[in-house]
Amino acid sequence: MEDVFSGEIDKCRPGSERSHSRGQAEPDVSCECDEEVFHRILGLERKRSERSRRPFLLMLLSLEGIAGDGKGGDIVTRVFSCLAAAKRETDVMGWYRQGGVAGVIFTEISDTCDRSLSESIVRRITASLDLKLSPEEVEKSHISFCYFPERNGQQVVSAPLTLYPDIRKRLDGHKKSLFAKRVIDIVGALVALALFFPFFLIISAMIKLSTRGPVFFRQERVGQYGKRFLFLKFRSMYVDSDPSPHMEYTKKLILAGRKGSNNGAGLESGVFKIRDDPRVTPLGRFLRRSSLDEIPQLLNVLAGDMSLVGPRPPIPYELEKYDLWHRRRVLEMKPGITGMWQVEGRSSTTFDEMVRLDLYYMTHWSLWLDLKLIFKTPLAVLSGRGAY
Repeated sequence: MEDVFSGEIDKCRPGSERSHSRGQAEPDVSCECDEEVFHRILGLERKRSERSRRPFLLMLLSLEGIAGDGKGGDIVTRVFSCLAAAKRETDVMGWYRQGGVAGVIFTEISDTCDRSLSESIVRRITASLDLKLSPEEVEKSHISFCYFPERNGQQVVSAPLTLYPDIRKRLDGHKKSLFAKRVIDIVGALVALALFFPFFLIISAMIKLSTRGPVFFRQERVGQYGKRFLFLKFRSMYVDSDPSPHMEYTKKLILAGRKGSNNGAGLESGVFKIRDDPRVTPLGRFLRRSSLDEIPQLLNVLAGDMSLVGPRPPIPYELEKYDLWHRRRVLEMKPGITGMWQVEGRSSTTFDEMVRLDLYYMTHWSLWLDLKLIFKTPLAVLSGRGAY
């Protein structure tokens, strides 16, 4: 009778051949990758999946509860033997966390496969572990899965960096600099609020006197790691304005650069605000043109949801239209009031180029780069490029 798991995994990768069968010799477990190599392969597999649109599955098996009891080497050998028996030749096995968490990357699974695949893998590996480990050792092990991209309409960013160990390592290597960045954010936000306090009072009064409704515009935005937060601006639109025109506009803007797309017609390149938007009040047009509507974001900086410098925080419905490679811009750094795009690109760039500017910023980030962008921001604001 055909093995359940083998049938599932072969079915999920058209054209694949089974790397094992009954009666075959014990799989070779000497080829597992160390942590550094496995993470590098995981990063390459993400990039391949972004290009091919064919997802992969990362399985993690925790050994932290059983590998340190004096029999660690023997247990690890038996566990990797089980994993090697379960994977195909095209899959990758190694250490996700050296000595503690083993991993298998099941490459190029079909995007039509559902959770029954992971259930079949669990059944297969658990049955193999039962033969090679004691009941107590099996009880202490734990299997988990991550899909790339995630299923059921969830965004990749909802998985806290499990699929991005390279990003986590880079952030861990910048702990002191990131702490200094946070100090600069707090001090800078407090100083800016003190300087802009008269404007704060005047603008608030003008909004209340000119139109009905609240002073602040509150909107859910997506921050680092996909965390949602309440984004603040001075209200520049009439109350109860229909968001659908902006939803349609940003959809076209984001999709405009994709192959075969005809969504770019009539769009202002790289601009997320609609020119001559009838929903915007007369005062709101001035606030947008001068960027004074963004002063309340300093409160978001103090709350820790934003930074003075970073990528623009997307609205959830924008994130839904992101290509896979776009999503990295909401993983590596907190969103900012100003950033590489606002200073260097603004309205003179496409959405894809805007994302590339953000990725360049995150890859080459330093405190000095933040300071340069902060000092360049007033000139970009005074030029009024893209500020509709």
